[in-house]
Amino acid sequence: MNNAIKLNPENPILGTDQTVLDFWEWGFSNILTNNLRGVFAEFVVGTALGCLNQSRVEWDAFDLIYNGIKIEVKSSAYIQAWHKDKYSNISFNIGAKKEYDYETNKYSEDIKRNADLYVFCLLKEKHVELIDPLKISQWEFFVSLTTGLDLYFPQHKTISLSSLKRITKPCIYENLKKTIDDLL
Repeated sequence: MNNAIKLNPENPILGTDQTVLDFWEWGFSNILTNNLRGVFAEFVVGTALGCLNQSRVEWDAFDLIYNGIKIEVKSSAYIQAWHKDKYSNISFNIGAKKEYDYETNKYSEDIKRNADLYVFCLLKEKHVELIDPLKISQWEFFVSLTTGLDLYFPQHKTISLSSLKRITKPCIYENLKKTIDDLL
């Protein structure tokens, strides 16, 4: 269930002299923050697959649907908005979770990985003065079927980049759709 209202950047915020664009610029300009980088990664993957036909649902059991396949998108980066003096260790959350049902307002009994496929997005730039999440060339993507994660990492809550590289190879944005299509 998605009751999202699609906002127009020129819409006024009634009772103020501000617009929706002013709000977006104030609250959502720093894509290096963990939460916004993750949402941006979902958007980037959605653009590669052409599956941004519905608004994002916060806390959904998966992030995107592509040709009936549920996709979970995860992101990580060496450089963080809040910590730039050393690189972060690259890892991604792959923990099993209960699925929330918006229709019944309840969680499922089953604890599992609810997506069919994971796309791990790495903002790989390591130079603070060069990092720009809007440059797609600074990203690489790793794709894994959930069955592969369940087979090799059944109880893991996170996966390191080195472990991920043992089961899949990186691809660039231009090859992401083909990589996913080939897996399916």
